[in-house]
This record gives sequence, structure tokens and C-alpha cells, in this order.
Amino acid sequence: MDATELLRHDHRVVEQLFRDYRAAESDAQRRGVVEIMVRELSKHAALEEVLFYPFAAKVLADGQVDRHLAGHRPIKELLLELDHCRAGDPAQDGLMDRLASAVSRHVQDDENELMPLLCSRADEQALHELGQEIDQGKQRAPTRPHPHAPDKPPALALAAPLAAIYDRLRDRMQGRPPT
Repeated sequence: MDATELLRHDHRVVEQLFRDYRAAESDAQRRGVVEIMVRELSKHAALEEVLFYPFAAKVLADGQVDRHLAGHRPIKELLLELDHCRAGDPAQDGLMDRLASAVSRHVQDDENELMPLLCSRADEQALHELGQEIDQGKQRAPTRPHPHAPDKPPALALAAPLAAIYDRLRDRMQGRPPT
């Protein structure tokens, strides 16, 4: 898959997680979906920031990618709040509604604006190679949100690997399954 196809697939997975959350019958099931959502969206955002958006910024005119990148911060802040919730937390449903809205806007912007423009201007082989990098990067990406970490190179290149190591250690200590 090329990078845009892979990221679109991630978007469909997240949309399914929102449906799973709404269909869950217990607090424990909803909490399980939230934990998967936090992990998957954290990895997705990190990979877009480290690999996809820098690639897009090189291909497209200056500033066209910045708005898409800016949409990550509110999503990561909501993910951080959700990560601190516990099963049955009354705030969780409202946070999930706000997250669904923010993610929907982000997906629409990326899929209807950025990705078509990028596909029309980028080399097809480069998009396929980027897709492979993103796919491989999922094993090393941070699994938790870091809304206050740098989201642009060069600081991002240093922060993301450290965040990923910290997240995976924390996941192990809390008994969460490896990703």
C-alpha cells in the first residue's frame, strides 16, 4: 500500500473503534475500546508527524501541511484525558464524543484535501516507499499521546523515539499487551 492508502486504512480502523465503543455493553468493554483507541491514534499521529507530513511538506507548497498538523494537538489532548479515565468514569462518554468530532474533521481534511493533492504531485514510487516506512514504524511509534512534545523536525526526531521507549516501558509495567 502507498502511504495514503495505509493512513486511510488506519482511519477506517478508528471509525470502527468508535462504533465498537457505542455498541459496548459494559464499562469494562468501553474502557477496553478506549485503551485501543488511545494506542492506535497515538501511533497514527506520531507516524503522520514523523514521516507523512514532512514528506508532504517537501512535495507541496509551504504552509499547506501546517493546518493538518495543527489538528493533531486537540486530538492528542483529548487522548491524554481519556488515557487518565478509568472504567465507568462519567467524563469518558463526553470525551469520546469530542474525540469523534475532532477525528472526523481531521480525517475529512486529510482525505478530501491533503491526500488527493499529494497524490497528484508526488511520485508514486515515493508514496509506496513511504507507506512501507509508516507500516514498519508502527512497531516503534509512541503508544500514548504526547500533546506537548515537539511535532515538527528537528526536535520531533529526538522526542518521538524517546516517547516510544517510555510508552512501551509504561505499558509493560501496567500489564498492557505489547503492540
